[in-house]
Amino acid sequence: MQARRERPDPALFVGSGKAEEIAALMKSTGAGVALFDVALSPAQQRNLERELDARVLDRTALILDIFGQRAKSREGKLQVELAQLDHLSTRLVRGWTHLERQRGGLGKTGGPGEKQIELDRRMITTRVKALRERLKVLHKQRRTQRRSRDRRHVFTVSLVGYTNAGKSTLFNALTRAQAYAADQLFATLDTTSRRCFVAPDVEVVLSDTVGFIRGLPHALVEAFKSTLEESVEADLLLHVVDAASPAREAQIAEVDRVLREIGADHVPQLLVFNKVDRLGRAAGVEHDPCGTLSRVFLSAVTGAGVDELREVIAGRARAARTDDGRDVAVDSEADPSIPADVSH
Repeated sequence: MQARRERPDPALFVGSGKAEEIAALMKSTGAGVALFDVALSPAQQRNLERELDARVLDRTALILDIFGQRAKSREGKLQVELAQLDHLSTRLVRGWTHLERQRGGLGKTGGPGEKQIELDRRMITTRVKALRERLKVLHKQRRTQRRSRDRRHVFTVSLVGYTNAGKSTLFNALTRAQAYAADQLFATLDTTSRRCFVAPDVEVVLSDTVGFIRGLPHALVEAFKSTLEESVEADLLLHVVDAASPAREAQIAEVDRVLREIGADHVPQLLVFNKVDRLGRAAGVEHDPCGTLSRVFLSAVTGAGVDELREVIAGRARAARTDDGRDVAVDSEADPSIPADVSH
């Protein structure tokens, strides 16, 4: 259901008439949850739940719920919980009818105590603080591993892109890894890194990162900032695009916006158009009028164009080695925390 208004209604976002229409539709269909593809204010969400007599989820809450279901690693679960608590802290509404507030002191002589909402806020604040401390420890471990790679001058490549663009499938195609990949939103939340050979004499570290989406909640960007630093610190970003998506240009713009937000817009970027098998388009590389390589077309599922991408990455790595003396060949002191690609 859609509605057109000059501006959102401050109380219900959609207006009282449309809210009544939604309530009638939900009653007739037996729906128990109303999803709004926008970010609702706490007051709007509370008023809509009262008007519809049902649970209301806005875009932010839905994305957080999906993240909560997809998180597998300890760090991923901590990051999602932190984002959920940050979001919840702005929406605490006292729904207890059995108690107005706890009383302090003894009997009738005691003054008013703390409201339940104040107790909840303090509990959330305490939990958020603990989560941030645990994430700091994991962040230090990640930075230690990154410094180890920097000392060995290993060329690093990060896969970035809109969610469900096929980053994990391409990651597996390049590294021969078995990382989880599925045709669903945010199948990958946890950064996965592998050492692999893109040429007989060129070894790189390839990282698969969380996908972006339009209207990605700021709380999630903040919570995943340490994970997203893999993109900020990379030598090359492979911006994976779903070539078959009719909204690919808007998705490219959204990914670029998030990269600017996390400070990764300075990293050299290569556009990789995936899923060309769905378009019937040939795989290969494309150059701009000046003869500079501008984009690669491939299919991570069929493997068409993947070898060409390997050659491009190897060329970039060799150029970096020439520029600053990097050693991108076999490293006998490889970082043991990053599994190697042993399939070559």
